[in-house]
Amino acid sequence: MLSLVLPKGSLERSTLELFDAADLTVRRGSDRDYHAAIDDPRIDRVRFLRPQEIPTYVEQGLFDLGLTGRDWIAETGSTVESLCELEYSKATSNPVRIVLAVPREHPAQSGPELPEGIRISTEYPELTRRYFDGIGVKAVIVPSAGATEAKVPDIVDAIIDVTETGSSLRKHGLKVLETLLTSRTELIANPAAYADADKRAAMEDIALLLQGAIRARGNVLLKVNVPSARLPAVLAVLPAMSSPNVTQLAAGDMHGVESVVPKRGVNTLIPALKAAGGRDILELPITKIVE
Repeated sequence: MLSLVLPKGSLERSTLELFDAADLTVRRGSDRDYHAAIDDPRIDRVRFLRPQEIPTYVEQGLFDLGLTGRDWIAETGSTVESLCELEYSKATSNPVRIVLAVPREHPAQSGPELPEGIRISTEYPELTRRYFDGIGVKAVIVPSAGATEAKVPDIVDAIIDVTETGSSLRKHGLKVLETLLTSRTELIANPAAYADADKRAAMEDIALLLQGAIRARGNVLLKVNVPSARLPAVLAVLPAMSSPNVTQLAAGDMHGVESVVPKRGVNTLIPALKAAGGRDILELPITKIVE
């Protein structure tokens, strides 16, 4: 039913991991194969392309559905439907930023302080042009095909580039003057395909599974058996997304307690539950949380 395009390159591995967690495992002959398949009746065609191209191809209807960054949607000016943001990127769950950066010793502290005719290297010429038009500074835009930060100061005076942690900028002796855009990965749809009721329902199913997989990250399910007399003490130390699930066990004066908790901190939580009266404590992985 749906044709899907996924990002090739820096987002590729984390995208494959997300789809696998969402039970939408992507199958292909090798990591160099641009054609793939997903064993799901809602998806009949899968391709891998550079994220820069995806908004345009989805807008044109070559694909019904795609994953790309807000940065490339803004750069291309594509008209697409955004189904949801997906909180993942190349190395972390944080958004990336499109920033204006100059050498650390540069006297400017903001974009408007830059001199006329400044040379800017960037993979985002349209975003860069709009930014400098907006602040009234004439800039020479030098398109970059990668390794943008390495071109300062020998080739250009400054850059507009994407950063996730800022470590590469610092390594190259650069400081950030402005953040032009904060970008997350988005699941986008062709407007005509989204207007089709059957396709929209399938798209929303896919979005639900992907969001559920992201919500589950960093969480585990804890199951604890508790004597009735110790139940208040156990509940006092047990965190939960809303409230723990408590059930009366069939045998004895015992309750079963279940709760989704952050994985971080379980090393201290389990001993605390034991000390509060919990027993038969199980820690179980989870792959999806659907609210």
